[in-house]
Parts: sequence; structure tokens; C-alpha cells
Amino acid sequence: MSEQGPKLFTNKPKRSKLKPVTPSTMAASSSTGTASVVPPPTPPKESFARRYKFMWPLLLAVNFVVGAYLFTRTGKKDVRTEEAKKPDAPATSTSISPPAAPVTISENSVTRPTVEPVQRAPIPEDQQRELYKWLLREKREIKPKDGEEKKRIDEEKAILKQFIRAKSIPSL
Repeated sequence: MSEQGPKLFTNKPKRSKLKPVTPSTMAASSSTGTASVVPPPTPPKESFARRYKFMWPLLLAVNFVVGAYLFTRTGKKDVRTEEAKKPDAPATSTSISPPAAPVTISENSVTRPTVEPVQRAPIPEDQQRELYKWLLREKREIKPKDGEEKKRIDEEKAILKQFIRAKSIPSL
């Protein structure tokens, strides 16, 4: 044996931590032949995912719904901006009904206000060139739907290229 003594005395638990001895525990300990009762081992703790396994389908469904909502919402915005870009789009909900009784207006009774044209400062030539270059880049990004539209876009691009290459740009 070692000089330190038996391990029982070096790791002896304190009295406050020992369970009180009752007659039922004495009878059980005397029949088994041991002096102390060992509690059964605790089962291992379950992981977070297993404890809340009923929440996973709910979480996936909520994510799917939010994603679908955002996807459809952005799709609607794109459609609105495309409709706004087309100036020759036909009006959808305009209905013209003839007046109930004909209205007679003499030309003398209607006074039209005179509209003065707005005078703007001329745009410098270098800014006009930059503007034409930007327009050309935008025309190149357009995807034509049919042959007729492709021809029209090609003609517009040719005109823009002429303006860009010209020594002097015509005033607008």
C-alpha cells in the first residue's frame, strides 16, 4: 500500500452531504452487504432539436409562406414598373359614353389662355454626348420581342452613334 493511506479516508464525504440513515435503508443495506445506497444514473439530456421536434414543421411552413409572400410582392412591383415605362400602352378601364344632350359652344365664348414656351438654358455639348452614350448603353440592354422591334432599336442605335461621332451636335 501507499504511504498516504487508503483512498476511502482521503476522499471521505462530509457528514452534511451524507444521507440520514433510516431503519428502512439499514435493512436494505444489511441485505445487500453495502453500507451506502447508490442512486441510479440520470438519463442523458436530450438535444434541443429533439426536445422541440414538433416545432420544425411549423418553422419550415412559416419560412415558406414568408418567402412566397416576398417573391410575389417583388414580382408585382416589376410588372408595375414595366407598365409605367410603356407610353403607348392602351388604357384599360376608360369608357367613353356619348353626352345625353348635344352641347353647343360658340368659339367666341371660349377664351383660351396663351401658353408661353419655357425657355431653358442650353445643355453643354459634352453633357449631350454623355447623355447619348448613356442612351446607347440602355438601348443595348433592351431585349427585343420580335423582328420589327429589333429593327426599330437598331435604327435608334445607329442615330445615337452618329450623334456621338459627330464633331458638332445639333441643338434641340
